[in-house]
Amino acid sequence: MFATRAQPVASALSAGVQTRNMATLREIQLRLNSIKNIGKITKSMKMIASTKVSKAQRAMETARTFGASSAAIYKNSNATPLESEDNLFVVSSSDRGLCGGIHSSVAKATRKIIAQSEVKNAGIVVLGDKAKNQMSRSNRGDIKLSFNQIGKSIPTFAEASAAVDTIKASGVKFDNATIVYNKFTSAIAYEAVPITSYSLDALKGSEGFAAYEADEGVLEDYNDFLFANNIYWALVEGHASEMSAKRNAMENATKNAGEMVDRLTMTYNRTRQAAITSELVDIITGASAL
Repeated sequence: MFATRAQPVASALSAGVQTRNMATLREIQLRLNSIKNIGKITKSMKMIASTKVSKAQRAMETARTFGASSAAIYKNSNATPLESEDNLFVVSSSDRGLCGGIHSSVAKATRKIIAQSEVKNAGIVVLGDKAKNQMSRSNRGDIKLSFNQIGKSIPTFAEASAAVDTIKASGVKFDNATIVYNKFTSAIAYEAVPITSYSLDALKGSEGFAAYEADEGVLEDYNDFLFANNIYWALVEGHASEMSAKRNAMENATKNAGEMVDRLTMTYNRTRQAAITSELVDIITGASAL
């Protein structure tokens, strides 16, 4: 009598436990498949970024040669920035993400330099949508121009020259320009640093150029060339830092996905073993009841 009444109750309990276990197993299996697919995507993106890093580093070495020549010209001419309140800050970044905090580091460095310089008229030109979003939160009113679609692959000198021409055509007035970019330090490190570009008046007033009776139009073209040269240097070196940071980010994401797959696989196996054990207990209990 007792066994006859207990059997339906035990069957109902076992059915409920089995249903919950099956639902849990299906959820774990779906999540496991999703994470495996994400891991495959991040691994592919890491391989693509690794291929682009080598090309970006070769272009960066060439751009550094151009940048070193500009720095040598300013140094040998003894040019110094003018004491003025009209300063321009060029923030170099890109339009794409998935590369860690590389864009936020440039924005933070720019805000820090502006705060330390204590300038009243700080015009900002942003190269890339990512840094524009960052700078708009704190310096929306100071943004004069913004560019996008620059450096979708490796930036070129033509793109830097077009940016300088657009800045001049827009009527943005400045006496000193500071370009903030990510300097490539190593495969796992970068640093936001500034490059200073001088105005035409500062170039004409320097000792090195004052000794020559150069035409003002020639000096103006030459100063624009130096400005574009520095922007090109910043863009290419920032692109190399971005590709390296993207590769590291995808490598970390792939590693994290693998660790999550291992944990979920262990959880799935334990849950499956628990379900099998529960079913065996039900079978043995039912057989004993009979």
